[in-house]
This record gives sequence, structure tokens and C-alpha cells, in this order.
Amino acid sequence: MAVTATTPATRPSTTASRSGAAAVTAALVLLVAVLAVVDITQGTAAVGPPEVWKALTGRAEAGDASVVIASRLPRMAAGLLVGVLLGMAGAALQAVSRNVLAAPDTLAVNAGSYFALGLAAASGLSLPLLASSGIAFLGGLAAAAVVLSLSGLGTGTVRLVLAGSALTFGLTAVTEGLLLLYPTETEGLYKWNQGSIAQNGFDGVLQMAPLGLVGLVGLVLIARRVDALALGDEAARGVGVPVRSTRVTAVVLAALLSTAAVTLAGPVGFVGLCAPALVRPLARRFHAFTRARVRLPFAGLTGAALVLGSDVLLRSLVSSDVSVAVPTGVVTSMVGAVFLVVMAARLRDTAGTVPVDRLRIRSRAVFLVTTAVLAVALVGVTIAAVLIGDSKLLLGDVVNWAQGRAGQTVTFVLDTRMPRVLAALLAGAALALSGTLIQAVTRNPLAEPGVLGVSNGAAAGAVVLVTTVPVAGSWSLAGGAFAGAAVSAAVVFGLAARGGFQQNRLVLVGFGVGTGAAALISLLIILTDPFNATKALTWLSGSTYGRTLPDVVPLAIVLAVGLTYAVVRRTELDLVSLDEDTPRLLGLDLSRGRLAFLGLGVLLSATAVAAAGTIGFVGLVAPHAARALVGRKHVRVVPVAVLLGALLVCVADLVGRTVIAPAQLGAGLMTAVIGTPYFLYLLVRSRR
Repeated sequence: MAVTATTPATRPSTTASRSGAAAVTAALVLLVAVLAVVDITQGTAAVGPPEVWKALTGRAEAGDASVVIASRLPRMAAGLLVGVLLGMAGAALQAVSRNVLAAPDTLAVNAGSYFALGLAAASGLSLPLLASSGIAFLGGLAAAAVVLSLSGLGTGTVRLVLAGSALTFGLTAVTEGLLLLYPTETEGLYKWNQGSIAQNGFDGVLQMAPLGLVGLVGLVLIARRVDALALGDEAARGVGVPVRSTRVTAVVLAALLSTAAVTLAGPVGFVGLCAPALVRPLARRFHAFTRARVRLPFAGLTGAALVLGSDVLLRSLVSSDVSVAVPTGVVTSMVGAVFLVVMAARLRDTAGTVPVDRLRIRSRAVFLVTTAVLAVALVGVTIAAVLIGDSKLLLGDVVNWAQGRAGQTVTFVLDTRMPRVLAALLAGAALALSGTLIQAVTRNPLAEPGVLGVSNGAAAGAVVLVTTVPVAGSWSLAGGAFAGAAVSAAVVFGLAARGGFQQNRLVLVGFGVGTGAAALISLLIILTDPFNATKALTWLSGSTYGRTLPDVVPLAIVLAVGLTYAVVRRTELDLVSLDEDTPRLLGLDLSRGRLAFLGLGVLLSATAVAAAGTIGFVGLVAPHAARALVGRKHVRVVPVAVLLGALLVCVADLVGRTVIAPAQLGAGLMTAVIGTPYFLYLLVRSRR
């Protein structure tokens, strides 16, 4: 009787859920249709809704019909297809990884595709669209496999973002190095990487649509298995679902969808993250959306609404001439960055997501020997950096130059080389000290200015000046970089401080802020003239090219102040890095001390970025290696980390300007090549 009594009560609820889901789906379809119609009517040509209607009905003039058929309809179709593909890809990746932050962006799928296509372009290959899609697919799939294997599955949101952002940074740095080395072969690739749905005809859409259909059909066929994975691996195996093969198949299909979108329009950022996140609240209200067979297509429709809505919003807010130059992906990246910051602020922190350094005790003799060895190595590398380059010199030439008795050629070489060497040394030292302070205050050994978005914020502030005021001096550039870093740091540390600098919130908010700053940088570079764009790209690669002695003066002053403060307040720094209670028990004003160290770390990072561009991972590698060598007492960590940072960047700059001379690679590219594997190694080690 009990079963009979409850059955009628449950049927109306199920029916209401289905009818509600159908109503929501119908509303979404209507929204997408409206956005598609509005998108067709927008553009630079004076072709409004009446002309569009005439073109669709075959009654328009030849010129109007050409604009609509060759440009606007393909653009709308591309936006619709790209949104659907990315929305479904993100939903599939989140379902099989059980991670709400899994997406083509956070899994480095887009960065892997960008790298693969950049490598193919630099090698001089001229490939048709489908062949390019195959190369992008292999690159994106390989990147996703690396990130998933490092981050694991389940609720490890921080690990996934750290692995994905590190691999993205490394692959992007290498790809942009290829852009600088092969500007002719890779022409247009940087702008393509920002994600634009503009099309010349339907060829691309028609070639990519079958790939999207294959991915959609494949995901629908394994939808029941994907639903079983949500119960957990053991429960899925208990009902006969092959967990590993299902997960691999879903990731491959999601990579195929993402690759089709990337090939057609470039990486349109964060659609694959935002679309499934918008579906989740509906799934809690309407049971029908909990099933993958319904949720995946609905996420695709949501993605289409996001892409078309971003395109419509862009063209509504700015003039037609400007909106043509701005890729849709820049807008979606900015929206996605805000979305990610909001999500991060609401996520609960989980323990054990990042490795905690073991307490190491090293003798004074170990510290002295280590410091002496590093100092000797730094002197040797500095001498080599001064003497080696496009023109090789002798020590006697340097002595004569210092005394003002060198010839014209030697004087010219050293006048340009010495500031570069000083900039590399000081920038490395400043970034290492900044990383040491930030890691101590946050008690997170994987925190550093680049990971937390501070470096990107500083770069955005500096690029504003590079692209708008090309004649800006070194002090102005340092001021712009500090303003950008200060805004980023205020957002990151302000939101993270609410929960006591919880690891999840700190890293995820930093990732979101860094992504938003990177989108702003891309927007500035695209809108500026080609000369300033090349200048900004060169500077962003972490190049010391063209530096003069006045350019390094602000950095030298800030570094001297920072070192003095860190040494004088070394005991306070030790206490802050321990826990929340010990400093308060000893009468220390924890909030004031934390704010002072963070402010100093931001200032060091900003001036380093202003002097030498964006150089990643130094703030991570140098403090981590210093603690491994001499223990955790900051009276020893600070000098060793500073020496290591200066040594690392000086070596990177030396190799970058000599290994393929006369062409040059930025120091940031070289540190990315070194730092990315090291960062990923730390993540692997932390899983054990």
C-alpha cells in the first residue's frame, strides 16, 4: 500500500520537472535565435534589418546580399557552432573528471592546440583546414592528458588549475617565441589565438560541423556511462561500467569538439567553463538536466548563447570599426575571468591540495658553503654574460671601458650589454625575493607572483603605457606596472584574506585575475599599431633588449629597500610563515605584518616586470630551492633565494641571446622552459 500511495505523488513531480525543463529549453532556444538575428544585423556595412531580410528572401541588391551571405551569416553560424562545441566539451570534461573547473581552457587544450599549430606554421607547412584540425587535435589531446594525469580526478580543483595554468604558460611562452622568431610564417597566429568568429564564407563551418556532429553523437552514445561515473568509480564498476575506457573516450570526444571550435575560430576562452556552470543550478531544480543525454546538448545551447551574446555585446558597446578588430574570444575571456573569480570566492577550501614543505634543519656550515658556491657561480655567469654575445670581448676590454679608454666599437657593445645584464640580475633577484615573501605570508609553497595573477596585472599596467605612450620613460613604466599589480593584488589578496588565505581561494582567484589581465593585454596589443604590438610582444617575452641604465634604477632602489626590510624583519617573517596563532601569542600584529610583506612583494614584482617584462616561475623555483638547500629560516632563505633568482634569469638571458644568435629569445621564454617542468614535478611529488 505504501508503494501504491507514493507512486501517484511522485508522478506529478516528475512530470513537472520534465515540463519545467522543456520550458527552460524552449526559452533558451528562443534566446539563441534572437541573439542570432541581432548578430546578423550588426556590422560595419550599412546593411540593417530590412536589407538582411531582403537578402534572406532573395530580393536584396547585389552588394547587400554579398555582405549578408559572405560575412554576416557565416559569422553567426560560426558563433553558434563554436558555442555549442565548447559548451558540450566543457560539460563532458567536468562530468568525467568530477571537477567543476575542468574545461578546454583549464586543461590546457587550447594552449596545446595553439602550440601544435604554431610549430606547424613555423616549420613552413601550409595545410588545409582539416589537416590543421588534426594537428590541433593531437596537441590539445596531449595537453589534456598531461593535466588530467597530474591533477587526478575528483575535487582537486586547485591541482587541476595549477597544472593547467602552468602547462598553458609554458606552451604559450614557447609558441610566442616562435612568433617572434618566424614572424612571416606565423603571421596572424597571435590574433587567431584570441578567438574570432569572423568568417569569409561557409567553408570553415561546413568542414567543422561534421566533426562536431561526431563528437555529439559519441557523447550521447556513452551518456549512460558518464552518468554512472558521477556515482564514483567503485559504484560505476559495480554496475558494469568500464571506468577507464569511458573516461578516455569522453576526453577524446571532448578534445575533438574543442579542436573543431579552435580550428574554426581560434580559442574562444572560458565558454567551456561558464556554460556547464550555468546549467548546474538548473539541474538542482529540474531533475531532467542531471542526465548527461539532456545536460550536454543544453550546455551546448548555453555556450552558443554566451558566444553570440558576447559578440552582440561587443558590437553594441563599441564602434563598428573597433569591434571588427576585437576578437570575440577577448570578451568571453574577460567575462569568464570574472565568472571564475566569483566561483573561487564561493568554493570551500580542501586540505592537502598543495604540498607543505617539511621542516628542514641545516647547519650554519651548509648555509655558508651554499652561499659561497652560489656567489662564485653568479660572478662567473655575470662575467660570461658581459663578454659573450653577438660580439665577443675580453676582460681587458671591460677594464678599458670602465676607465673610459675603450674604442668606439667596444664602447657601443658594452653600453648596450651592461644594462641588459644588470636588468637580468636585478629582475631575477627581485622576483625571487617577491616569491619568498608571498610564500611566507600565504604559507603556500606554490604561490608566486605569476601564479597569483600579480605579474599579469603588472604587465597589463605596463602594456597600457607601451601601447599608448611609446615614449614613456622607465619611471613611468614602473609606475604603470605597479598600478596594475596593485589592483590585481588588492582583488586577489582581498578576497583570499576573508578566509585566512585559504589555498583554494588564493590560487583560483589569482588564476581568474591573471586570465582577465591577459585578456586585457591581448586587447591592447590587437588595437595598437603593428610597431607598438611588436614592441609589446618582445617586452612580454621577458626580454632585456634595449634596456638602459636609467631603466634599472627604479628596480635597484626597490630591491635594496626590500632586502633591507626582509633582513631586518626576518624574525617576524619566520613567525608569519608558521601559523595563525603563534604570532598573536607573541604580540605580533599579524594583519599589519602580512600587509607590509605582501605590499613589498607586489612592489618588487611590479618593478621587475617594468624592467625586464614578464618572467615566470622565478618566484616559485628560487624560494623553493633555497628552502631545500638551507632550511626554512628566512635569514638564510632570503640571500640564497636572491642569489638563485639572479643566477637563473642571468643564465636565461645569456642563453636566449646567444644560442640562436643573431636572433634572440626572451629570458621569460627560457625560464618558462625550465620552470614549467619543475612546477609540474612539484605537483607530481605532492600526490605521493
